[in-house]
Amino acid sequence: MTSEKQSADGEGWFDGFDARYFEVNGTSLFARYGGNASGPTLLLLHGFPESHVMWHRVAQALRHRYFLVMPDLRGYGDSAKPTGLADHSNYSKRAMARDVVSVVDALNRDSFLLCGHDRGGRVAHRLALDHPSRVDKVCVIDVVPTLDMYEATDMEFATAYFHWFLLIQPSPLPEFMLGGNPIDYLHASLGGLGSTGLEHIEPEALIEYERVFTTPEAIHAACEDYRASAGIDLDQDRESRRHGEKIRCDVHVLWAQRGYVNRFFEPVPLWQAQCAGAVSGESLPSGHFIPEQLPYETADALSEFFGGSDE
Repeated sequence: MTSEKQSADGEGWFDGFDARYFEVNGTSLFARYGGNASGPTLLLLHGFPESHVMWHRVAQALRHRYFLVMPDLRGYGDSAKPTGLADHSNYSKRAMARDVVSVVDALNRDSFLLCGHDRGGRVAHRLALDHPSRVDKVCVIDVVPTLDMYEATDMEFATAYFHWFLLIQPSPLPEFMLGGNPIDYLHASLGGLGSTGLEHIEPEALIEYERVFTTPEAIHAACEDYRASAGIDLDQDRESRRHGEKIRCDVHVLWAQRGYVNRFFEPVPLWQAQCAGAVSGESLPSGHFIPEQLPYETADALSEFFGGSDE
């Protein structure tokens, strides 16, 4: 099935890109794609509580260099939002990684470059472990490995990342709580994590995030994403570490100077411990939502790390 998305996208944001739904792994994923058809494929994965729209300025900056694929992850944006299974496995990062690889397959692209922000960075981590032959290089934005973050939990961490511990509570309690005032929760999430309000979110983007996040199905899906991260994802990460599995390719880390990752962790050493390739990194003067606060700096960092040439 193919369909153009009707939404509040800003004029010109995705000029030159196609859009459709992909039927993959028993669910439906929405994605935009396009750019330089003869260039390297670059898969961009968004984070919570957003959608592929977060990449709109980065995409315009990179479209002449790469063939870009920008899906809405399972449970987000215009992708399907299935009811979570008892073990939350249908929202595991392994399931999400399989989804987006299937989208790339449907577009007849083989190996690809990979970048993920926030939750998308966690999907990227699992994808690089599960599908190593497909990934040429990885960039993760403002995340360190999930297992390391949970194992570092203390009062200060739990206070800063309170939503991790709220959203993992059994259904339907967090769904009821977020559903009571989803707009204010969304705005607080987008304006927090080292940000200073919503100045970095264009009005059109904010309308779009409100449209796709504030339904009961979307709120449930987001909770399931976090429940999976605190359960089955940790089990799979521990299993990977027991077997010595590491990301085989080079990794570049971007993190926010005003963000919590910078406050609590040393990103490069943590990723070096999980990678067989070279790990590089840099901090940028922003809050957590780096691709929207500093889109052109983000695009420059990706171009420098991933390489490729303009048309």
